[in-house]
Amino acid sequence: MSTDLELVERPHNEPEVATVRGANDGSSRKGPSFWLVLIALLLSLFFAVLESYAVSTILPTIVADLHVSQFLWVPSAYGIASAALIPLSGALAEVIGRKPVVLSALFLFALGSALAGAAQSMNMLIGARTLQGAGAGGIFALTQIVLSDLVTLEERGTYNGLVGLTWAIGAGVGPVVGGALSHHTTWRWLFYLNVPAAGLVAILVLLCLRVPTPAGHWRTKLAQIDWVGNVLVIGGTTSCAIGLTWGGLIHPWKSAPVLVSICAGFVGLIAFAVYEWSICAAPMIPRILISNRNSSSGYLQIAMSSLILVTVIYYLPVYYQACKGSSPTGSGIELFGLCWAQGLGAIASGISVRVLKLYRVQLWLAWCIIIVGLGLISSLDENTHRATSIGYQIILGTGIGAVFATAYFPVLAPLPVTVSGPALSLFVFLRSMTPIWGVTIGGAIFQNNLQHRLPDSLDQIIGVGPGVSIAYAVIPQIPQLPEPVRDDVRRAFASSLAIVWRVLIGGAGLGLLSSLPLSNLPLHTEKDGKWTLEGEKPVELGTRVDSKG
Repeated sequence: MSTDLELVERPHNEPEVATVRGANDGSSRKGPSFWLVLIALLLSLFFAVLESYAVSTILPTIVADLHVSQFLWVPSAYGIASAALIPLSGALAEVIGRKPVVLSALFLFALGSALAGAAQSMNMLIGARTLQGAGAGGIFALTQIVLSDLVTLEERGTYNGLVGLTWAIGAGVGPVVGGALSHHTTWRWLFYLNVPAAGLVAILVLLCLRVPTPAGHWRTKLAQIDWVGNVLVIGGTTSCAIGLTWGGLIHPWKSAPVLVSICAGFVGLIAFAVYEWSICAAPMIPRILISNRNSSSGYLQIAMSSLILVTVIYYLPVYYQACKGSSPTGSGIELFGLCWAQGLGAIASGISVRVLKLYRVQLWLAWCIIIVGLGLISSLDENTHRATSIGYQIILGTGIGAVFATAYFPVLAPLPVTVSGPALSLFVFLRSMTPIWGVTIGGAIFQNNLQHRLPDSLDQIIGVGPGVSIAYAVIPQIPQLPEPVRDDVRRAFASSLAIVWRVLIGGAGLGLLSSLPLSNLPLHTEKDGKWTLEGEKPVELGTRVDSKG
C-alpha cells in the first residue's frame, strides 16, 4: 500500500548515514549546550537583521559626514553580498563543518563592522558593508541549518517561531536604534557595537557548538565544493541585483548598463540551474529539492511572503512621511505594528504546528490574512487616522509572520534529513533575493503613478521637475507647500502607493494558490547523526522520502 512517507534503506553501494530519532512525543531533553547554542544563533541573527534595517535612518548623516552625494551602495552592498554568498555558506557547512563556517561568518561580520565604523571615505564604507553582508549571509543560512541539526522537524515549530520573533524585533527596532545613535552619539557606533556582540556569540559557539567536523585534509574538503556552480550563482545574483539597483536611480531602465546587467544575471542563474541539474556530479542544490510539489510550494511561499514584507517595510514609511508628516525615525516607529505582529504570528503559528502536527491549515489561513491586510492597507488615504493604519499593519504582520514560521515545513517534510543543509540554503537564498525584486518593481509602479498624479503647479513652486527620484525630493517640501497644493500632493502619494499595495495583493493571491495543493506529510522525528551535539548517539539508519515525488 502506498504511503506519503516511508523509511527507505540506502543501496548497498551508498555510504550509510546515521540518523538520530527523537522521543516519541516529538521532543527530547535539551541540555545547557543546546540552549546556549540557540541563544548564540538568535543573537547573531538579531544583529545581522538589525544592521540591515538600521542603516536607512543614518544615511543622511553618513552623507553629510563623508561629504558625498551617492549613498545607494551603502545598503545595497550589504543586501547583495548577503544574498549572493548564502549558497556558498551552505555548501561550505556541508564539507568543512558547521562550527568553522559559523565562526568565519561572525569574523567577516565583525571585521566589516569595524572597518565600516572607521570608514573615512564612501569607497571604504561600501567595501566594509560588502564584508558585513558576506558574514550576514553566512549567519542567515547557518542559523536555519544548525537549528535543523539540533531539533527534529516535528519539534521545530516553537523554535521557528523564536527565529521569526527575533527577525521581527531586529527589523522593528533597527531604524529606531540607527536614528537614536546617529542623533545622540555618532553613526559609527551602529557598526562598532557589532564587534563585541559578534565576539560574545563566537565564544558561545566555540564552547557549546560541539558537533562533529568532517574528517579529511582541507584541500580534499575544498575540492568537494561545487565551485563552478558557486561562480555562476554568485555572478548571476550580483549582476541581476546590480541592474535592479541601478534601474531608475543611477541609469534609466532602458539604458545599456541596466539591461546588460539584468540580462547577464538571468543568463547566469539559468546556466547555474542547467549546470546543477544536468552536468554537475555533486550539485550544491540537488534536483531533489524541487522534485515534489510540497517543497516547490514552500519555496514559492517564502519567496512571495518575503517580497511582500520588505516592499511594505520599504514603502509604508513613505506614506507616513508624505501623508502624515512623520520624520524618518518616526515613520520607523510607526511600523512597530507590522513588525511586532509578525513576531507574534510566527510564534503562534510555530506552536500550532508543534501541537497539531500539521501545517497546511496555518498556511491557508495566513495567506487569507495577508490578502485581507493588504486590501485594508490599499484603502489608506491621506486622511486615514494613524491608529487605523497601524491596526491594518497588525493584521498583515500576523499573516506574514505565520508564513515565515511555517513555509519551512512543506519544504523539509518530503525530503531526507541528510539534505536539510542544501534545502535550507536555497530557502534562505530565496528569502533574501526576492525582496530586491519587490522593492524595484514597487518603486517603478510608485514613481510612474506619482509623476502622473502630482499637480502641474508643483514644479513652479519648489523647482522639482519630473524624475525618477521625485518622491524623495518632494517629501521634505510638503509641510511648506501652500494649500490646496499640499493636499493634492498628499493625495497623490496615497493613491500612488495604493497601486503598489494592490499589486502585492496579486502576489499574495499567488502565494495562496501555491499553498492549496499541499499534502500534510508527517513531520520527521529524526536528525542527521552526522551533525549531532556531543552526547547524542545515532541510533538507526535510513532517511525519509516522499514516495509520491
